[in-house]
Amino acid sequence: MRAGRHIPRALLHAALWLACAAIAVPGAASAQEWPARAVAVVVPLGAGTASDVAARVVFEQVGKQVGQTFVIENRPGAGGTTGANAVAKAAPDGTTILAYGAMAGSAALYAKLPYDPLDDFIPVISLGQQPLAVVVSPARGWKTLGDLVAEGKAKPGALNYGSGGIGSASHFGAERVRASAGFEAQQIAFRGVEALTEIIGGRVDFSVQPFQNTLALIRDGKLAALAISANKRVAALPDVPTTIEAGLPPDSVYPFYTGIYLPAKTPPNIASRLHGEIAKALLAPVVKERLTSLGIESTPMEQFGKFFRDDVVANVALVKAAKIPMQ
Repeated sequence: MRAGRHIPRALLHAALWLACAAIAVPGAASAQEWPARAVAVVVPLGAGTASDVAARVVFEQVGKQVGQTFVIENRPGAGGTTGANAVAKAAPDGTTILAYGAMAGSAALYAKLPYDPLDDFIPVISLGQQPLAVVVSPARGWKTLGDLVAEGKAKPGALNYGSGGIGSASHFGAERVRASAGFEAQQIAFRGVEALTEIIGGRVDFSVQPFQNTLALIRDGKLAALAISANKRVAALPDVPTTIEAGLPPDSVYPFYTGIYLPAKTPPNIASRLHGEIAKALLAPVVKERLTSLGIESTPMEQFGKFFRDDVVANVALVKAAKIPMQ
C-alpha cells in the first residue's frame, strides 16, 4: 500500500461519511435495531495486550448501555494484520468491529497488505491514548533520559532495546526516541512483554513500553522510568518528565492508542450510533477509573478520522527516516 497516494481519496471518503452521518436521521431503523445480535470485537493481538484490555473494559460498558453482548475475539498474527483483514472482509452490518492499536503503523510498515487501511475501514473513535514509558534497569545507573542518550552517542550502535516485535508500539516508540535523540541502537524483538524481563536481568538496555506493561514494575523498583512518551506528564508518575521536557523534540512522542474501526461500507447511522455509545462509555465513572489506572486518557477524541490519517503520514515518515525495512 502506498499511503501517500491514497490519502486524498481517503479524505474524500471520510468527508462523505461525516456528511452522511450528520444528516442521518437519529431514529433510522438500522440504527435503532443495531445491534440486533451479539457483536464480535476483533482484537488482532493477544489477550492481555493494551488493546485487548481497553476493549474489554469499554465494550463491557457499551453492552450494558445497548442491552447486547459484545464478544472480544483475539485473532493475533502477522503483526495484527490477520485480524484486521478479517474485519475488512466482514459483512458491513455493524456486527464485526476492529479494536487495533497498530493500524497506522502497519499501514506504513507493510508493502503489501490484503486490505487498504485508509479505504477499507471507517475510523470510528479512539478508546483513549496510553503513554509509553522509557524504562531501564535501575542497576544501569542512568538517572535521566539524557544519561541514556549520552551513552548511546558515546558508543554508537552498542545499545539495544527490547520491543514486542516489528511495528509494535514498543518498536515505533523506541525508534521515535532514538531517532529524535540522534543515536543508534539495535532492536531485539520479543513476544509480549518478555523484553521487560530481559531488561531486569541486564541483558537488554532499554525499552519504550505501554504503561499497562510497566507501571507495576516501576512502582516495585524493578524498572526505572527515565521519561514518558506523551505530551504531558501522567498522574500515575507525576515526577517523571515527558521526553520533550527531557530535552527531545516533539516528534519523540509516539501516540499510542486503540482505534475502533468498521468495514468501509457500514451504514453511516450505525457508525454514528457506535461512536456515540463508545463516547458515552468512556465518560462512565467505572470505565474512566479503570482506564486511568492503566494510564489511559479516556476523554473521547474529536475528529478521530483526521487524527488517524495524520498518524499514518507520520508513521510513513518514521519508517523512512529510521530506515526500518518494509515487511
